[in-house]
Amino acid sequence: MGETAVEPVLVHTLAVSVAKTSRYLSLSPSFQRCSLSSWIKENIKKKECCFYVEDGREGICMCGYSKVHHTDEAIKPEEFMGERWDQNRHIREAPTDAFGDICFGGIGQKTGKYIRVSSETSAEVLYQLMTERWKLHPPNLLISVTGGAKNFYIKTHLKDKFRRGLIKVAQSTGAWILTGGTHTGVMKHVGMAVRDYTLSSSSVEGQIVTIGIATWGVIHNRQTLVHPEGRFPAHYYLDEQGQGRLSCLDVNHSHFLLVDDGTNGHYGAEIELRGRLEKLISDQPLGKRESGVKIPVVCVVLDGGPGTLNTIYNSMMNSTPCVILEGSGRLADVIAHVAGLPVSKVTLALIQRLMKRFFGEEFESFSEIKIIEWTKKIQDIIRMPQLLTVFRIDEDKNSDLDVAILQAFLKASRSSFSVGKQNRERQLELAVAWNRVDIAESEIFTEESQWKSSDLHQAMFSALVGHKPEFVRLLLENGVCIRQFLQDEDTLHELYTHLPSCLFLRKLAKRAPGGSKIALSHVAVEVRHLLGSFTRPLYLPAPARHRLEISNYDISVTLPSKGHGLELPCFGEEKAPDTVWDPGRDLFLWSVLQNKRELAEIAWEECSDCIAAALAASKILKKLAREGGDNGEEAESMRELASHYEKRAIGVFSECHSCDEQRAQKLLTRVSSSWGGATCLRLALEADDKSFIAHSGVQALLTQIWCGEVAVDNPQWKLPLCMFFFPLIYTGFLAFRRDEAMRREAERTEEEKLVMDSITGFCSDDLNKSHNRDQPPKSDLRPLNCWTRLLGLFTCPQVKFYWNIASYFGFLWLFAVVLMMDFQPTPSWRELLLYVWLTSLVCEEVRQLFHDSDGFGLQKKAKLYIKDLWNILDVLSIVLFITGLACRLQANGTVFYVGKVILCIDFIIFCLRLMAIFTISRTLGPKIIIVRRMMMDLFFFMFLLSIWVVAYGVAKQGILIQNEERFNWIVRGAVYEPYLVIFGSLPASIDNTQFSMDSCSVNATDPLKPKCPVLNEDNIPVFPEWLTIIMLCVYLLFANILLLNLLIAIFNYTFTEVQDNTDIIWKFQRYELIKEYHSRPALPPPFILLSHLYLLITHVFLQRSSQKHRQFRQELSQSEEEELLSWESFMKDNYLASLRQDKSQSVEHRIQDTAEKVGTMSELLEREHEMGSAAMMKRLARLEEQVFQSTRALQWIMDTLKSQNFKSKQEAPSMACVSKGVESKPAESSGQDPEQEKTHHFYARQHRYPGSTVKRFPVPEEKVPWEVEFTPYLPPIYNQQEPRDLDASALDSYRNPAGRTGMKGRGALKSLGPNYVVDPIITRTEGGVLEFLAVWDPTAECWNFPGGPALPGEPLPERLKTTLGVKRYQKIKAKMESAAGVKEVFKGYVDDSRNTDNAWVETTVITVHIDWRSMLMGDGSEMGSWPEVLQWQDVSSKTPVCPYQQEALRLVAQLHHINF
Repeated sequence: MGETAVEPVLVHTLAVSVAKTSRYLSLSPSFQRCSLSSWIKENIKKKECCFYVEDGREGICMCGYSKVHHTDEAIKPEEFMGERWDQNRHIREAPTDAFGDICFGGIGQKTGKYIRVSSETSAEVLYQLMTERWKLHPPNLLISVTGGAKNFYIKTHLKDKFRRGLIKVAQSTGAWILTGGTHTGVMKHVGMAVRDYTLSSSSVEGQIVTIGIATWGVIHNRQTLVHPEGRFPAHYYLDEQGQGRLSCLDVNHSHFLLVDDGTNGHYGAEIELRGRLEKLISDQPLGKRESGVKIPVVCVVLDGGPGTLNTIYNSMMNSTPCVILEGSGRLADVIAHVAGLPVSKVTLALIQRLMKRFFGEEFESFSEIKIIEWTKKIQDIIRMPQLLTVFRIDEDKNSDLDVAILQAFLKASRSSFSVGKQNRERQLELAVAWNRVDIAESEIFTEESQWKSSDLHQAMFSALVGHKPEFVRLLLENGVCIRQFLQDEDTLHELYTHLPSCLFLRKLAKRAPGGSKIALSHVAVEVRHLLGSFTRPLYLPAPARHRLEISNYDISVTLPSKGHGLELPCFGEEKAPDTVWDPGRDLFLWSVLQNKRELAEIAWEECSDCIAAALAASKILKKLAREGGDNGEEAESMRELASHYEKRAIGVFSECHSCDEQRAQKLLTRVSSSWGGATCLRLALEADDKSFIAHSGVQALLTQIWCGEVAVDNPQWKLPLCMFFFPLIYTGFLAFRRDEAMRREAERTEEEKLVMDSITGFCSDDLNKSHNRDQPPKSDLRPLNCWTRLLGLFTCPQVKFYWNIASYFGFLWLFAVVLMMDFQPTPSWRELLLYVWLTSLVCEEVRQLFHDSDGFGLQKKAKLYIKDLWNILDVLSIVLFITGLACRLQANGTVFYVGKVILCIDFIIFCLRLMAIFTISRTLGPKIIIVRRMMMDLFFFMFLLSIWVVAYGVAKQGILIQNEERFNWIVRGAVYEPYLVIFGSLPASIDNTQFSMDSCSVNATDPLKPKCPVLNEDNIPVFPEWLTIIMLCVYLLFANILLLNLLIAIFNYTFTEVQDNTDIIWKFQRYELIKEYHSRPALPPPFILLSHLYLLITHVFLQRSSQKHRQFRQELSQSEEEELLSWESFMKDNYLASLRQDKSQSVEHRIQDTAEKVGTMSELLEREHEMGSAAMMKRLARLEEQVFQSTRALQWIMDTLKSQNFKSKQEAPSMACVSKGVESKPAESSGQDPEQEKTHHFYARQHRYPGSTVKRFPVPEEKVPWEVEFTPYLPPIYNQQEPRDLDASALDSYRNPAGRTGMKGRGALKSLGPNYVVDPIITRTEGGVLEFLAVWDPTAECWNFPGGPALPGEPLPERLKTTLGVKRYQKIKAKMESAAGVKEVFKGYVDDSRNTDNAWVETTVITVHIDWRSMLMGDGSEMGSWPEVLQWQDVSSKTPVCPYQQEALRLVAQLHHINF
């Protein structure tokens, strides 16, 4: 193979290999086209004529194409010379030359896809093309629209209903619409419906997939689509006037399959391929998970002719439901008029009248044989009412076409063999795939249906993965238990493997090493990264999980097994912590991580720990939004969802706080085991949820912690007074919390006593003794003693804060005294005290750095420490102090002075640090926040100002001074002086009138004077004075007026913006200050060194662990936690109910509700008008029928009187001929009774004979009896095996007793006349259920009795011996010969599909009831097992068997007195 041959193969291989990874790579359009072209050339063919033979017209071949469209080899073929043209032989396949994108132009038109395919193309290849190459999502429903191929009239109201309903069902279910693809007839109506939707919707995801399957040879202007390498795009223009007998493609279809059979101008080449494609799609699984449900197919019919009837017939024979639109014309109206009639009333004459009425002049061209065939097919169609749905616009139940289409398939599935639980689950799976909650509510979740949670798990999974929140809510309302749904961890793992493309999935993929499968441990690591390292992992690796159930609660604890741990990239982790199994949390977390708001809202409502869940979601989403900054839209939606859940947390907490403040505060500090041991307060702080922290309930808790054991409502002046005169605390001057609690407890007890006295009439004191013996005390509060009061005062964070303020002022006073009055070469006692004081401050900063009460770890703690601006100032001040101290202790006088300067600068920083103390103040705290924001604005403003300062200063210095070399004077002239100009210090050097030689140095010899400007001989400056003055004016205009006013405007904007939020920000920052002083030792500096020494001894030398803040973290017992979470859930329900009430009473909701009611009323009025017109027509038709019946009755009376020679003086009046329309005649309407109707065999008249391609002659229902004359009856003769004699007399001697079948001969039977078979029904009772032995028939897809032909004198068929085995056969035979438990159920003719006019099947059905256990005893291994072809089935109407056998089973059930 040469290089030229190898290169295309390599290119194709590369294209295919890269295309497989195109899901993860962004390939260029040109490369994608190359890959598509290579694949199409290899797999898709077209057809072309290879033998040119004129058909009588000059230059036209038998294939229909002209001579110029044939190759030279086809015009003069050597291999076909002398042959007659044959389509099967002389049309061959070749690589297709028409594919790519098709553009129709015009407003609202989108580019579609098209391809020319051979009529022999495999349906699998076409489906692969559409799903893999055209990137179409597999459909949840296939709607095959068929009908009139020519333009037809349809009522406006029905047309609107059709278009609106078709688009609604396609858009809501994700369906594919299949049509003929041309711009005529029903295809045009479908295209117009798609166009209306496209113009009203700009969503790309909501594009309707409309696939047109048309014949290539009838497409007008198809040459514009031809190119060997494909056209991207091909421009196609609609030309209806010049199309002639051809057809144009519809411009509103999205995809086209142009079927080529090699001919030109011949319609119908696509019918077979379309049928194969529909059959293949119907066999594909529905959805991503294997549930056994296939893609449903529904046929929708408008108008139509004989070809449409064949399509409907074939579809329904393949169990495809059909929806007929009454009023659309022709065939659709014919079927609609007879759909509700018994088969016996659908006569040949009725069909002729209906077709004459609806087809008009076209009826004259129909032959009698065709009408007979169509009548037979219509009768077969209405025999399957479960597959036929007529959409009547005047019926309330089918007011919407989309509902009728979906109900049609559900009706068909209900009537199938998969009844009961399996069928209901299949219907529910379809409803979920269609995303039609209304269908599920009306058709599936009815009052009669009873569902278990396990029955709905598959539908729940599909709804979650498909992001269908309405269905998730519906399933939860109808019995799905989240606990049972997520009982198996594989379900949760499966949910994470089905995550859609999102930021979290991309982050999760990086966690999986080497592209391995995603595990829950990877999820746990990533979630912990998002929540924070202070939390525990939510999931552990599979080998380390052992679940421990907690009774009466919806949470279970998962403990790590011995020797297994989870290694996480977190500092300071020692062992794998415990985890908690909380299914509500798992579902909520899964929804939040993919940023699905509706699903997350539903899952949040199912969470037990809802406040913590909402705050955790806020933290996770904000962290994801920060890390996914490159995707602005997704990050913005995450921030919005985070804000939404912060509001949810605030709402529920407000409801809790208004009900019970103590419980609400306990919710804030409770350790949530479901969220990694975090508290709500900690989660809110980590998520930066300022609004939640600013809530009055949270602030009340912080205030309570801030006051410690001291009561909150003490006046502010009492606390400082007691600090200096602490004996006042023993006089009741200062209230303590425990005193107030005891007082409230006493008041409550007194009230209870009064209530008891008023109820019982006895003094409660008499009952105290017995009451106290039976009931424990309500509280364990003890009065505070002297020591505990003193300790409670001085350990109060507020008191610590006051002492530290006093200490800090003392430090600054001492520092100032040392710098200004006592800074000696040898440190004085004041300076030494200052050093000790500073040492205590340094030790406190070190303690704060290493004190880790939240379990962050040193690394996390250090990061948090550095992020605080005040801590940075602390570090900077300490470093400068140490530097200044080192310089100050040097003997060199210069270094000594430098040290003092550094300490003076350090004093400024210490004074600035004083602002942090006042952040606790409600008045000064917000102002400090505004100052910080303005300082940031000023910092950036200085960059802008420096541009003008430097620009003006350098220009001025260059103009005035010649070659200044002194750097300090350069800085003065270029920067310092221009900066002072802004504040009004105008320079004198730029104006000659103010120049003086005494103010400068000529040659820069005087270091204390600037260099003089360039002078002339008269010592007068020579610089251009006019220029320098103009520059100064311009500089002042921009710098002093424009920029300074801009700075003022910026400050004003910042103040206005921050002022509204300063209170929230201050409350948020207040927490850190309260927590700092809560953990701070009670002694102020410098006495705090004693506390530091104590901590050093206890923690370093004695190795005692630090105590965590009990006020910020509370570990509750299991019973307390259950009670608290139950109360929280109750408050959450109240909050959601209030939200719904507020929403229902809002103005927007009322306007929307009013609009919906007006729309409903308008629709009802329209429907009433339509129904009124239809009702009038029906009344007139009934009146016409009554007149017709009266006329015939009077005519009969007259004829009877005349026959009895009664005469009248006057002649009898002539009866008017009343047209009866389409109604049946009395003889027809009387019809036969149902029992007689059943005698006409149905399966023996099927269109195709089984196992062959032979078609029966159509036999309508009324022509089945031999007694009825049927002149056109000419059935074909068929014998599967060659008979010995084929004379007509032999056939005529055997006549089917049930009537005509449409075929003569022996068919597939062995002999003419009756073919006797025996069908034994072998029954047993197993577990109280009657069962029968059955064999599966794969061709008929049903169970059969193990019967067959029997030898003369044998009670059982011979095949039963080979099927059951010799021993079983002999035992059953012996039982039959003894006649014990053996009864004959049925004997006679069988409606078998193999029957003909001359050969038929007659059966004897017998039932044998056996005791199977006794038959198995002592018979060896043969009796212990069954062949795979045989199975025991229930004697029930739900068991799929053929009709006559179902009737036999019903009789058997009656014999055994059981319900069938």
